[in-house]
Amino acid sequence: MANDTRKLLLEGLSDAVGFVGGALFGFWLARLFGFDIFAAGYSNSTIVGILMVGIGGGLGLQIARRWRRAQEKKRSEDA
Repeated sequence: MANDTRKLLLEGLSDAVGFVGGALFGFWLARLFGFDIFAAGYSNSTIVGILMVGIGGGLGLQIARRWRRAQEKKRSEDA
């Protein structure tokens, strides 16, 4: 039971870190290219910035899941 809880906690934390890290990367990349997600209204610049944040978050989540699968595979090979 404790092992299941630890596995679920690791899954949740790695997903959260991956998503937030990816979203922040997307945010800063958008700022670098001049897109402001906090501009007044919904201009093209704002929409592109929001899309970059969303895509960054999704990519970060996928990277975290691939990392977790690689760690599980490594553990199973070691055992």
